[in-house]
This record gives sequence, C-alpha cells and structure tokens, in this order.
Amino acid sequence: MNDEPENLTIGAFAKAAGVNVETIRFYQLKGLLPKPDRPYGGIRRYPRADVGRVRFVKAAQRLGFSLDEIGQLLKLEDGTHCSEAAELAALRLADVRARLADLLHMEAALSTLVSECKAHRGKVSCPLIAALHGAQAERS
Repeated sequence: MNDEPENLTIGAFAKAAGVNVETIRFYQLKGLLPKPDRPYGGIRRYPRADVGRVRFVKAAQRLGFSLDEIGQLLKLEDGTHCSEAAELAALRLADVRARLADLLHMEAALSTLVSECKAHRGKVSCPLIAALHGAQAERS
C-alpha cells in the first residue's frame, strides 16, 4: 500500500481527514470534493491537499452552514470574495440568532413548567402534561 504524502488511498485519506470513507464518497457525490480518476486496474489516489478541503467542510458544518452553502464558500475560497463570504455568514448568523431566541423561549417555558410540577403535590393534574395537552388542542 503506497500512502505517500501526495498519494493517499481513500482509507488513508479518510483517516487523515478524521472522517469515514462514506463521508468522502458523500462529499464527492455532492460536488464538494473532486473524484480522482481510477487508473486502469488500479485504485484511486487522493492528493493530501484534499484533506484540508474535507477539514474546511467539517469546520463550516460545525458553524451551521449547509452543504449547499459550503459549496458556495468553496467557490469563494481564493480569498478575493470576502464580501460574498461575509454575506453568507451574515445569513447564517441571523439564523443562529433566531434559533437561539427560540431556544431561550423554550428554556423559559420548560423552566416554568418544571417549577410548577415540583410545586404540585398529591393527586392533582400535572401542569406539564396539562400544558402539552393545551398546546395540542390549540393546533387542532
């Protein structure tokens, strides 16, 4: 097995990038990673530079970018399109802030319900269960 720094098998490539082989194949399918040619009767070899590309994709995913957005960022990666990349990041930031607001609302509601549940003793209706039934009735 020849795993020279510029000549990685898919297994060695996946290991170096910290992902599994199926992730490599999925990124190729999505157009995020080029698929090297297969030499006649041989196996594909991946350049070490692609390890950085996979790490870029994973880092962007951790920030909440979708694979489509990551594809757009990869097209801008030469560094001369900072304003376009900033626009994508601003959209992602707005989404994160909206989700954070939703989570804070959920936290407050659950905190109130947990406190109400702890305050009720005996054979009375559970405030949490009653609130959930009320929410279900409102949607119907």
